[in-house]
Amino acid sequence: MRLESLYISESPGKGRGVFTTEALPAEIIVEIAPVLVMNAMHRQLLDQTPLHDYIFEWGEKKDQCALALGWISIYNHAYNSNCEYFMDYETDSMFIKTTRTLAAGEELCVNYHGDSDDSRPLWFKI
Repeated sequence: MRLESLYISESPGKGRGVFTTEALPAEIIVEIAPVLVMNAMHRQLLDQTPLHDYIFEWGEKKDQCALALGWISIYNHAYNSNCEYFMDYETDSMFIKTTRTLAAGEELCVNYHGDSDDSRPLWFKI
C-alpha cells in the first residue's frame, strides 16, 4: 500500500527521493511494504555490495537484515525528519508514517537512525 499522491523525483544533492503531490496530515501511514529478511551470513555478503546502503538491521536482536520492497529504501535522510519508519517483525513488513503535516511538493524524509530526533552522525557522507 502506498498513497497515490507519492512520486519519486530528483532531490537536490541526494539523488532520488519520495515526494507528495498533495498536502498530507500528521500521523498517517503513507506506505506499507513487505521486506525480504536475510541472516547474518547474507548481511556480510551484502555489506560488500551497493545494497549495503539500502538494507535495514532486522529482528529483536538486530542479528538479521532486511531489504524493504516498495519505495521505502528511496526515502532520504533528514535529522529533523517529517516521517518515521516502523518495523513489524511478525509480518516481515515496514511502514512509513508522517510526523507532521506536509505541504504539496514536499519531500518525505526519515531519520536513518530510526528516531526523528537522533542527531548522531551517519555512517556515510550525504
